[in-house]
Order: sequence, then structure tokens, then C-alpha cells
Amino acid sequence: MTFDSRYVALGDSFTEGVGDWDESRPNGVRGWADRVAEQLILADSSWGYANLAIRGKKLHQVLAEQVDAAIALEPTLVTIYAGGNDILRPKVDIDAIVDAYDAGIAKLCASGAAVLVFTGFDSGKSPVFGATRGRTALYNELVREAADRHGAELVDYWRMKELQDERFWDIDRLHMSPAGHMLTAKKVLEVLRRTDAIDLPELEAPPARTRAERLRHDAQWAREYLGPWVGRRLRGVSSGDNLTAKYPVPVHIRPSAGN
Repeated sequence: MTFDSRYVALGDSFTEGVGDWDESRPNGVRGWADRVAEQLILADSSWGYANLAIRGKKLHQVLAEQVDAAIALEPTLVTIYAGGNDILRPKVDIDAIVDAYDAGIAKLCASGAAVLVFTGFDSGKSPVFGATRGRTALYNELVREAADRHGAELVDYWRMKELQDERFWDIDRLHMSPAGHMLTAKKVLEVLRRTDAIDLPELEAPPARTRAERLRHDAQWAREYLGPWVGRRLRGVSSGDNLTAKYPVPVHIRPSAGN
């Protein structure tokens, strides 16, 4: 099937859609990029959608494996976010990875596609991931400069303060919940100057916990999510090692039943 317009999404788990679980979708996830594509297609059926993002990918892998593949699809619109998995590593050269990222963004822009990039999330309130806040702030400034230099659109994820609410996050505290993905989709469409029919769900009241209950809750999270996450990194393996892209070529997708 051919399409007059093609949206191609690149990146890691953030763009693949982890946290927005949907067993009816490839890789079992939906995500903000699917939701953006659904709205584009609902407004104009000439759009096709490809998503090359795979969870666990570091920036150099996204650039090496996805950029040329995206350009080969002759995209009208490309969204890309990469570097989050690098920032969480024990050591990272932010200047070096964003230099490489800059070249990738330039290549995508030179293809004639409209390109949209993201800053990183402000994790300052996280007792675990907050330690990377300074790295992310530096990464963000360099990404903003790259976007300005190449004429890319920017979603300033750092400034989406609504996402400081834990209800926008999955139980693993690393990936957004469905509500977080929906909020991000609406922001992307706003930056693209597109309308949407996404209705954010009414969030349940956050659970009231005593200090002891919070400690037990945090300990359970560390056992079930933080420990395995650290273990994978120590072993040099990724949750995405056996996965392929959700939509390697453009397709039509529609909203899931009921939402």
C-alpha cells in the first residue's frame, strides 16, 4: 500500500510505547507515537505510519540502525528521541553522544522530512534516577541547539511538569503509563499544530501511604524492577534484544476499541 504522507518514529522504549500495554499491538505496546499516528490518519487517510523504535537501544544504535532505514521510507515526518539509555549508564560523554545525535538530526532534516526531537525528562524528584538530572540538563541544552541549528521542531519534555505526578508513570517508574503516553501524544500534536480527539482519562486519587508503607512499597519496587534493570546492564543484555520493530514499513493504524 502506498501513502502520500508517511510518519516514521525512531528511538527506544519511550517511542516504542513501553508502559502503554496493549496485547493487540506488535510487541504488546501502543504508546504516544501510535496515538499521534492514529490522529494523523483519522484526520487524513493518506498518512501511513512506521515505528522503528526498540526498547533498550542506546543512541549509537538508534542512529546506526534506524536513521538510514527511516530515510529509505521517504518520510514526510520523523520523530526521534535517543540518549536516555546512555544517560542512565555509569559513565557517559554527553558532548560526544549529542555530537553524533546532531549529525543524525542533520541527516534526517536533509532528507526533506519535518523532524521533531525531544529534550529529556526532569527526574529531579526521583530518589534513584534524580542523580542523572545534571547530565540530562546538559543533554537538553545541546539538543535544543541542534534543533535550532537544523530547523527541527522540539517537544520540551523537561518542561512538561504535569509528568511529575506519579500517576502518569508505569509501575516500573521508568516508563510512562497510558495516561502519560496520551498526554505526550497531545503535546506532540500541539507542537505539530495538529488537532486531536484524545481524551485524557480521569486519574484515580493517589494512594495514601504511611511512611512505613512507602518504605515497603519502595523495597518491593527495588526487588521487582530496579534490581532486574541493574542486572541486565551489568550483564550487557537488553529487554529489546529479541524484538524487532513494531511497524518496519508504513501501515494504517486505528485507535484501539474503547479509546
